[in-house]
Amino acid sequence: MRIGIVCYPTFGGSGVLATELGKALAQKGHMVHFITYQQPVRLNGFLPNVFYHEVQVATYPLFDYPPYETALASTLVDVIKNNHLDLLHVHYAIPHASAAYMAKQILKEEGKEIPVITTLHGTDITLVGRDKTYAPVVAFSINHSDAITAVSQNLRDETFKIFHIGKEIEVIYNFVDVERFQRKPIDAFRKVIAPKGERILMHASNFRKVKRVQDVVQIFHQVSKEIPSKLLFVGDGPERSTAEDLARELGVFDEIRFVGKQEQMEDILAIADLFLLTSDYESFGLAALEAMAAGVPVVSTNAGGLGEINVDGVTGHLGNVGDVDMMSKMALAILKDDKTLKGFKERAAEHAKKFDIHHIIPLYEKLYERFL
Repeated sequence: MRIGIVCYPTFGGSGVLATELGKALAQKGHMVHFITYQQPVRLNGFLPNVFYHEVQVATYPLFDYPPYETALASTLVDVIKNNHLDLLHVHYAIPHASAAYMAKQILKEEGKEIPVITTLHGTDITLVGRDKTYAPVVAFSINHSDAITAVSQNLRDETFKIFHIGKEIEVIYNFVDVERFQRKPIDAFRKVIAPKGERILMHASNFRKVKRVQDVVQIFHQVSKEIPSKLLFVGDGPERSTAEDLARELGVFDEIRFVGKQEQMEDILAIADLFLLTSDYESFGLAALEAMAAGVPVVSTNAGGLGEINVDGVTGHLGNVGDVDMMSKMALAILKDDKTLKGFKERAAEHAKKFDIHHIIPLYEKLYERFL
């Protein structure tokens, strides 16, 4: 198949999932064309059957804001025609689904039909999408997609609750390449972070308000009182300075490492003992799944679809949003002794196998084949 993938090229879950999906499809012999405004961060190195098309957005004095959606639609038309694509798979409704609809109508007038599959990822529905500025276009674009998928049952239910959707939404879970995350920890790296054998806690995100990174700092503060610990913050974003200020206020800043945005998450997760995810909402929680694939138990909130991947008492624990005291106790219960921690690590790694890429990719292929 010749497949066009439209996504955000950033470190966010939707862009990571879309890129990994395209790479996996290419390895199975499909021709995959990525169409976005810059090369996706996970699209590194030469890969056979993978092509990248950059969306060029012209700027004119007339435009206060560059018209990305229009430029994207025009680029889609060009790529589809010149590369004879069989279908488009767009990730994140805004503005990809609406741009795909525009491209579809342009091509239809030229006698070419192009199926459009839209995958919903989370904030495109629950946050940005429900804003009245965008909601009518989001609903229209979703309803005019040939197929709709959501990355969790919770997101599917939320979409039906928020919008009037007249089509079925199929749940195809996010996935992880389990083999990729089965790395042995690099001893030298661990000793740099935890020279005295301290437990290593970790959080990775884009540091937006919804991630509640201050809660991560507070949980670490309480844990470090009981167990010698270090905290790794991976990623960057608007709330980083707030987290740093709180860490200084609580006197734990010297025990925390802010390592910024990282592509090789498997090497970092390999040295972690516990992953913290304190979000207000997660449609799925891809970062938590990657942690479990690396054998790292998770203490998370029970918001959104997190309960669909993090099994309380098995792969980690689930707490209420904002309940720092409870999640601190949960973290301590996992980290208290080596035997308990080892059990959680083994169960987390085993559970992650249910979401292995080799189980999920055939579901997308089966979906594509319905439109060919």
